[in-house]
Amino acid sequence: MELKINPKYPSVTDLRKRAMVKMPKFAFEYLDGGCNEDINLDKNRTDIQKIELMPQYLSKFDKADTRTELFGHTYAAPFGIAPVGLQGLMWPNSPEILAKAAFDHNIPFILSTVSTSSIERIAEITEGQSWFQLYHPSDEKIKRDLLDRAAAAGTDVLVILADVPTFGYRPRDIRNGLAMPPKMSLKNILEIFTKPDWAIQTLVHGKPAFKTMERYMPKDLNMQKLGALMDATFSGRLNTDRIASLRDQWKGKLVIKGVVIEQDAQKSIDLGIDGIIASNHGGRQLDAGQSSIVPMAHLAEKFKGQIKIMVDSGLRGGPDIARAMASGAEFTFMGRSFMYGVGALGKEGGSHTISLMKTEFQQVMDQICCEKVEDLHKFLVRK
Repeated sequence: MELKINPKYPSVTDLRKRAMVKMPKFAFEYLDGGCNEDINLDKNRTDIQKIELMPQYLSKFDKADTRTELFGHTYAAPFGIAPVGLQGLMWPNSPEILAKAAFDHNIPFILSTVSTSSIERIAEITEGQSWFQLYHPSDEKIKRDLLDRAAAAGTDVLVILADVPTFGYRPRDIRNGLAMPPKMSLKNILEIFTKPDWAIQTLVHGKPAFKTMERYMPKDLNMQKLGALMDATFSGRLNTDRIASLRDQWKGKLVIKGVVIEQDAQKSIDLGIDGIIASNHGGRQLDAGQSSIVPMAHLAEKFKGQIKIMVDSGLRGGPDIARAMASGAEFTFMGRSFMYGVGALGKEGGSHTISLMKTEFQQVMDQICCEKVEDLHKFLVRK
């Protein structure tokens, strides 16, 4: 696919700045923030930026090939769009925009259970090639129905969360009324009036709602009762029994997101899991924890070949993708970068951001003279 980049926004930093202007403050801060004092949010960035690559200028080099095989599918590049909750609150219709862009560019899109589009709608857009991230329901019937719906939609990869046993403590969201239960304060309403593009698109596409979960929710549910319903519906804490049950029920590929220690990686292998995503939920859950890239590198060193090892959190663009792949990752995912793109450029933001990522990543591979993605580890500066 032809890569088209708006020259006004040639970097993710540019997209973030533009998104900050166009999005209501409460929506931007929900996207941009971490938890507590944002220490782990910053650590995600600084740790990956410490990774260095060594070019091999005099080696034989023809052309870099960014194609990457994962779970039987050859993607155009080794990155995908991570699951993000409440996407339509941050920018109206954003799950559909990003799913279509991902499909067009041949990269994976992961739909969150608590995003604002349904399994069925995203499957329609992606011709069944999207992934689905499951928040574990407490109700066995709801869990079974969600799995059946995902399978019927053609979903082959199911992602389950290990890194959200509790809701993160996020001061920005509390101040803005976006903690559970969310509320729309007068300050937020006044802010909307200063963001006409966001407001108009919200009118066009409707008030954001948990579309996948709508059929399980009472009609006319008010915001005050939503928090109690979410607490009653979801049980975020995984254990081996729950994972084993999901492994028995789900016939496609099963991935656990949030694995960062060797014991959990080994348990995942023992349970027949197909892949893990080393993640700290974008620095939004545990401020006192590690970044995601450091434990991922250790897991890759020990377990590569036994299970697919992927990473998210802290990656922003093509050089970060290359750094992560050189450090042992077999695939990468990003959430904020793509939401910045949609917040900045609306319906054009998905394709623009993917084109930007592909161009940056291709340039790094060409620059260091690496022909194949799987060879990036040979260019890692080891310290």
